[in-house]
Amino acid sequence: MSIPRRMDEMRHPEVKAYLEDAEVPTALIPVGTTEQHGEHLAMGTDAFIPTEICERIAEDVDALVGPPITYGASDMHAGYEGITYLNYRTLATVVRDLAYSLAESGFTDAVFISGHLTNDWAAKVGANQATHDLPEEHYVYAFPYWDALSGEDMAEYLSFDAGWHANIGETAAVMAIDEGLVDLESTSTDDPDLPEDIENPAALLDHLLVGKGSYYRVSETGTWGDPSEATAELGEEYFETITHAVGELINTFQDVRDDIYKRDRPDRAQEQW
Repeated sequence: MSIPRRMDEMRHPEVKAYLEDAEVPTALIPVGTTEQHGEHLAMGTDAFIPTEICERIAEDVDALVGPPITYGASDMHAGYEGITYLNYRTLATVVRDLAYSLAESGFTDAVFISGHLTNDWAAKVGANQATHDLPEEHYVYAFPYWDALSGEDMAEYLSFDAGWHANIGETAAVMAIDEGLVDLESTSTDDPDLPEDIENPAALLDHLLVGKGSYYRVSETGTWGDPSEATAELGEEYFETITHAVGELINTFQDVRDDIYKRDRPDRAQEQW
């Protein structure tokens, strides 16, 4: 018999029972943004997708899913109307504080799964800060969901060919969640002209997207790629690939870490952040 998995929809006795029974009590926290995704896609895309992933993998990894963080480190989108974002330090502190409280309440693992590239930069800082103070049996880690994908799958979902933002991959994924969040008749194609004759052209993204309004300066529409061929069926295929990869990554880390870590963690002075 399956158990409820969304913490905000569970009663306290249900959460308590999970924590008492789970071999590795794990909380999955989606980390998103509220920002433009072209003219065709809902502004909550970067929260909707990781939340859906977390809910789909929760039973497989025996985890509970926390409410998503729906504001993120997306100041590069400043300039488009209606954008809201957090300072990177603020998001890192939110991740750290959530990790502390989850550990105090009985979770050994707090996993922050991001749907936005630069959220991960802040979330990893927050995760690192938390581990300075928590006992070594607690694990706090953060990654964007696409980090679990193979190079071939990544190329189909987010890449120079598929596009990087509000593209066919993200659009199809949201359509699989709720087609009412997408207006394909409003799609537009934007393909910023990046050179491809260097060793790793994708590395330019990190440099281009640093700083307030940097993405706004790159894209007229907020789209990067051609989303016009997206379908809910394609989105379901993407979710099958992504959820398998993310679930496998978490399960594998939990299975092998005690064997890979050969020595106890060195003592660390308490730090004030």
